[in-house]
Order: sequence, then C-alpha cells, then structure tokens
Amino acid sequence: MIGSGFGGLFATKALAHEQVLVTVLANTGYHLFQPLLYQVATGVLSVGEVAPATREVLRRQRNARVLLGTVTEIDLAARSVVSESPAGTLRTTYDMLIVAAGSGQSYFGHDEFAEFAPGMKTIDDALELRGRIFGAFEHAEVRAQDPAATVEELRALLTFVVVGAGPTGVEMAGQIAELAHRALRDNFRNINPAHVRIVLADFAEAVLGPFDPRLRDRAADHLERMGVELQLGRRVVGVDQDGVSLEGPDGTVTRIDTQTKIWAAGVQASPLGATLAEQSGAPTDRAGRVRVEADCTLPGHPEVFVVGDMMSLDGVPGLAQAAMQSAEHAAGQIARRLRGAPTGQPFQYRDKGSMAIVSRFYAVAELGDRKVWGLPAWVLWLGVHLVYLIGFKNRLTTLLHWAVSFVGSGRSERTATHQQVIARTVMLERQQDDPGGPATRPPPTP
Repeated sequence: MIGSGFGGLFATKALAHEQVLVTVLANTGYHLFQPLLYQVATGVLSVGEVAPATREVLRRQRNARVLLGTVTEIDLAARSVVSESPAGTLRTTYDMLIVAAGSGQSYFGHDEFAEFAPGMKTIDDALELRGRIFGAFEHAEVRAQDPAATVEELRALLTFVVVGAGPTGVEMAGQIAELAHRALRDNFRNINPAHVRIVLADFAEAVLGPFDPRLRDRAADHLERMGVELQLGRRVVGVDQDGVSLEGPDGTVTRIDTQTKIWAAGVQASPLGATLAEQSGAPTDRAGRVRVEADCTLPGHPEVFVVGDMMSLDGVPGLAQAAMQSAEHAAGQIARRLRGAPTGQPFQYRDKGSMAIVSRFYAVAELGDRKVWGLPAWVLWLGVHLVYLIGFKNRLTTLLHWAVSFVGSGRSERTATHQQVIARTVMLERQQDDPGGPATRPPPTP
C-alpha cells in the first residue's frame, strides 16, 4: 500500500479480516484529513486533530505494518517497490499493489510561484501559512508605530490574496475574514485587523464551479457581505515577494500589492503516476493521473490497483469520497481473488454530494437534487466531517475547538514558531532596506 491518505488507509482497513499481510509505505507518519487543513492554517484546529499517527490508527490491525519512506521506484516486472528513509534504502516485494500516493499542488507550469504562495496540501504548508497569516498582523502592528511607515506599506501587509475559488479557496478566504473581523478584534493597539483587504482570485467566472449556480451565487453574495473582494475571470500571470499580477479578459494586467499569498488552485498527481505510465504504457491526463481499467487496475497489470487522486476514470472526480470508495473497491477485488471468486467488476462511483463552508453558521451543500444553504448546510457540514475524522479523541477535541472558534470568537491554535514569524519579519525588513536584493523564503518549519 503506497500512501496513508484516504485511499491507502481505507484500503488497508478494508483488508483487516483477510488472510494478507499489508505493508503501508508512506513518506509521512500520519493520516492527513486534508479537507480541514485550512483550519490548521487559520488557527482553528491543531495538527494532531487533522493528522493522527498512522500507527495509532492501525494499532489494532494485526495484519498491517507501517513503514516510513518515500517511494522512489516501482518495478512492475520484479513486483517490488523501492523507498528511501533516514534509515536507508528499502526494497519491498509485493503480490498485490495498491498505489494511493495522492496529489500535490499544481502551479500550472509556474512552479516559481510556490516560493511566494504556499499551497494547501501538506501539514508543512498549513504551518507555513499560519506563520504568514498571523505574522502579517504582527508585522503590521510593529510597522504602524514607526512614523516612517507609509499607508501603502501597511495596506500591503494587511492584504491577503487567495488564488483559487474552489471549496478550499472559498473556505480559506472566509476563515481569514472571520479571523480579522472577529477572532483578532481588540488584540492590537496600532492597527485594526478589520481593515484587511481579502481578495479571492480565479480564472473561472464563478466561485465553487462544480456546484449548482444557485449555490454559487449564494456563496459569492455571502463572501462579499463578509468583505471578500472577488476577482473572477482573471488569470494569475505573476507572483513575487511583494504582490500578485492578474490579467483580465481584455488583457489588462492589475497589480495587487500584498505580502501574503495563498495558492488554492489546481492539483497534480504524484510523480509515481508517470512511473506507472512509462512501464505499463497507460496514458495520463493533464493532471498526471493514470488511465486505469474499469476495475481500477493498471492496464496489463491486474495485480496493481491505482486509486484516488492518482487514477483517471470516466466520471470519477478527484475528491476524498472517490478515494475512499475506489480504495474499498480495490480491497474488495483482492478479497475476491483470495476466495477464488470472479473479479474484474467495474468500479461504480456513488456521488454523495458536495459541500463547502463559507463562514461560521453558513455553508452550501449539494446532495443529489437537494440544494441546502445557510445554517442547515453548516450543521450538515459539521456532522459529515466529524463522522469521517479518525478516532473518538479527534472528534471530541475538534468539536471543542469548533465551539471555541465558531460559537465564541477565539482561536486556540495561534502559535507560530520563531522561524515562521520572526525570521519572516527580518526578511521583509531587509528587503525594505535593500529593495533590489534577492527575495528569499524564510527557513522551513522544522
């Protein structure tokens, strides 16, 4: 099992009672509940609530073992996987392989943007963004007491640009607005956090593109009432240390000066997809996903299943529920083979609906023909996410933190490390002293 995300974990648990030995190979020691990662970045939840240790989750499953390592090679002919870890190189052989390595952030050919606009795919991304978001307010507070500080400089420090108007971008923009207008109120003396500018930019013409138009319009209206500025139908053509450049439909380029950029647009499948495609001859799509057979197997290799964000199959979206369902289907196929039952049944995706939270007490949800918005959708969103959180302890502490943040106005997870805030402040001050100097990213979070 390559990967410990939704695909890897659900496939492993589905094989708990089968006569198999499951080896879970992953480059992290935790299972990441990625849909709530933005709440780590904005101080609502702690890391442990969205990323329980994989060993803890599987501790009672005696036929499963967890090995930490980054998979660097898959040899289909030899049926082996090579992984690298601090302990060295490990080659693991397999009879059956499930590849659920997930996806990363896509910058659409502009990987240089990543230095200035972190994505929202890993714990490191979330902690980096937490430091940048809270650090922006701290830096503005310090600069505001300096008589030499200009209005433009302070405005740039209190401007936040979120690129990508899908669910992640909408949720992030809404949480920054909540943070500025509620959670940080009366926390500062030299600045008013409510005087922020929050920009949500996307090349698409509407927020929450896959949703019903009525829900898109309601979400957009609610965001604008919260003070979020929508810059839709505009392509990002430049991102640097000091701002973002947006190109409109008429070719006009608009510059937004900001020190805090967040990238929530686009996904790219794990590079392992290219490895599988090269050896099997299977095609890949623009996102690097591998075209699989109807039963989620790799063409020409019935012993290899590709699931979740790495598979390309007609009509199956790159969502968490698709990863869980395809993983359980793959595990079911393996169980049938063990029993000598017929296999090859096509994977049938069951769309359980889509939802996105816009702010506290307001969300939108699309459940088949039913469209729900406002408080009912928000309650539904809370319930669904609590159900899929791994472990009773995680559900309980998450519920408590949500009560603090949504019912009250506090943020219990505002801690940012010295590297995240102080080092960034020093870097910005040096750039102000030497505007022509190189732009360097602050040290990574340990």
